[in-house]
Amino acid sequence: MIALIQIIDVFFKVYLIMLFARILGSWIPELQQSRFMQFVSFYTDPYLNFFRRFIPPLGMLDISPIFAFLALELLNYVIKYLLVTLFIR
Repeated sequence: MIALIQIIDVFFKVYLIMLFARILGSWIPELQQSRFMQFVSFYTDPYLNFFRRFIPPLGMLDISPIFAFLALELLNYVIKYLLVTLFIR
């Protein structure tokens, strides 16, 4: 069970790093054309677009990734909590 929790934790950490790379890459136009950024964009844009539908940008500042990070961390916590409570009983 501990191995499953660690695998889930690694998955969430990798996805958080991909989100962070996507946000940083959006500031550098030359990076957006790289194969790595296209890969990252393909997997992170649907998740970020979900939050962009509900949270409008504040001028030139898009704050939806902040809520995306928080939601991902909350989901990580809930999944790990449920796994621990289900397997302990």
